Amino acid sequence: MNATLKSIFIALFPVTSLYFLIMTSIQIYHDRLSINNIGQLFIFTTIVAFFALLFLKPVARTKAGLTIHTFFIAIGFLTSIISSIIIEKNINIALPSIGLFIGWILYLKWYSTFKNRENNKILKVGNQLPELILEDIHKNEVSTSRFIGNPSIYLFYRGNWCPLCMAQIKEIASQYKELEKRNANVVFISPQPHAHTNLLAKKFGLHFNYLIDQNNKVAKQLQILSKSGIPMGFQVLGYESDTVMPTVIITDAKGNIIFADLTDNYRVRPEPSTFLEILDQQINR
Repeated sequence: MNATLKSIFIALFPVTSLYFLIMTSIQIYHDRLSINNIGQLFIFTTIVAFFALLFLKPVARTKAGLTIHTFFIAIGFLTSIISSIIIEKNINIALPSIGLFIGWILYLKWYSTFKNRENNKILKVGNQLPELILEDIHKNEVSTSRFIGNPSIYLFYRGNWCPLCMAQIKEIASQYKELEKRNANVVFISPQPHAHTNLLAKKFGLHFNYLIDQNNKVAKQLQILSKSGIPMGFQVLGYESDTVMPTVIITDAKGNIIFADLTDNYRVRPEPSTFLEILDQQINR
């Protein structure tokens, strides 16, 4: 139930913010610019710009608290509240500001976070990574046992629809030569349809491994499943409702886990330099 609510929330929150931004702009154009309107513009514009830029100029990670965005939204919220109480003497006109301010707090503290990932005992450093059975873009079965003999980086990503995931993969691709020097296998894994993964493989190419976790079997095996993790509506593009929590696992040549990033916030992800440092530490042992 909680996961379904998150899926609905992330589909509606940006759209609702855009709606109120348009309505406030129309009101200002036809009526007048009030202090309450200014406060609302701070809130609505900041939220809409944040989500729009995620897709227009993707980044691989953000700060957990999005401090600058939260500052502008808080300023807008306080401005709207003070104006509605002291100047307009009508708290009702601040209801959109109140609603979207609460929505932003929910986005930061509730939607963005994963709970209890530190309790995952399967992916503890020092453990042997279980054998995982996946599929390639041609639907051929692929076992991770084939990667034993070289260190491997396994990146579990939510799908082509996720701008942060795509930016993270682009970062790793930019480090291709450095990873090649270290003889590292790079394995990208997603539960998305084969055709989507094929598009990703054609986009980046290189000697990476683009694999599909059919029906999230491996995500369940590793306890990194994100129930109803796809925003509501993306199913029309062929995605299933369930996906995977962003996860990075690095194994040594014997298949032992030497690094595992089980982020508790989908926007907070490790830098590619971290992967290189982990590989170098292993090589220098």
